[in-house]
Amino acid sequence: MNNSESPSSGSDPIFEGMFGTYRITGQDRREVLGYRLALTAVAVGQLGLLWQWRQFGAELLWPWLLLMAAGLGLALRWIHIYLRPLHRALKLFWLLGCVGGLLLAWRLGPVAMLPSLASQPLGILAIGPFFAALTGIGFKEFFCFRRPEAIGVTLLLPLALLGRLSGLLDPGATLALLALESALLLVLCLRKFPMEAAADVGDKSVFIHLERQRAGLSAPAS
Repeated sequence: MNNSESPSSGSDPIFEGMFGTYRITGQDRREVLGYRLALTAVAVGQLGLLWQWRQFGAELLWPWLLLMAAGLGLALRWIHIYLRPLHRALKLFWLLGCVGGLLLAWRLGPVAMLPSLASQPLGILAIGPFFAALTGIGFKEFFCFRRPEAIGVTLLLPLALLGRLSGLLDPGATLALLALESALLLVLCLRKFPMEAAADVGDKSVFIHLERQRAGLSAPAS
């Protein structure tokens, strides 16, 4: 994601930021829409996977897993986070979690992977970074907007996985918490669509200021 200033038209709204004025451009609005759609795909993927697993078993769940992986990756591509190291860390968690999931699927088979995780929760460590990245997005949404459903995503997801990993929760309770978390994530996403794009962009002057700082620090001394 490029947070530097992009070409804008005179009709783009102007905002006053901490480090000067900035415009919300068409590119910004497209990135925000992409972020919202991608995060919605993660919520739909989670709910679809849990519903199909409960109703029909573990057969053919991999399309939902692909939807979740692609959705979270794209959401992290378009999310606006001031701190670049944090943004990179979330992307790294997503990548590690996807690689861990692929390794589990290769070792156990795509059909047996999820039932194996339910019965032998140690495998959660392989995919845990993926959900750590999703939890990070939930925390960002709560920190920025104070939405109660974001609290649910931030707390219920690690509670469900860590509770199962530690043996404090049985598979039924874990799936119930994950279903509630998925529903709250979908509510969070749907409530974002009526919001102005500027809300998700944040103070763009901060991004511009940090980019200029990095450019100045990396420039050779004269």
